Amino acid sequence: MTSETSQSEATSGQAAHSESAQANSGQVDFYLLADATLSADHLACRLSMMAWERQQQVFIVATSEQHLATLDELMWQFPAGRFLPHAQVNDPTSRKAPVKLGLGSDLDSDAKGASVVINLCPEAITQPSKFSRILEIVPFVKEQRDASRTKYKNYLQLGLKPQTHEIS
Repeated sequence: MTSETSQSEATSGQAAHSESAQANSGQVDFYLLADATLSADHLACRLSMMAWERQQQVFIVATSEQHLATLDELMWQFPAGRFLPHAQVNDPTSRKAPVKLGLGSDLDSDAKGASVVINLCPEAITQPSKFSRILEIVPFVKEQRDASRTKYKNYLQLGLKPQTHEIS
């Protein structure tokens, strides 16, 4: 299912909508950024804020330690005028944080309790059924879109029915 949606509309309810029939079997949503001016990291912050406002625990999978630091800094500033409680998994206070930032290797040990996983990595989440929601943000860059196509196929092979949403 594809829907054309503005970024503000996507962040006003669609991304972290209430529990669906597929929630317990690993609902996967792909958010396709329609142009190069849109930021995957900014959208990850917005989606995290929405999930947190719904009392959901979030785990964001970053691509590297440097990416973790960038996301950590961004979450102190964005969305403007708001505070999103978060911590990197290597921070001793992360157990209490509703939004955790980590790497794919941290998923098994540090994502316990997370219902929403926002994946910013080129690889699919290997056990999506462990989480209620997997949110995949697809950047505009061709190489990253190609990696997302592979992830989409991986989820299909696992019996999931990913949904796509265009963000413009």
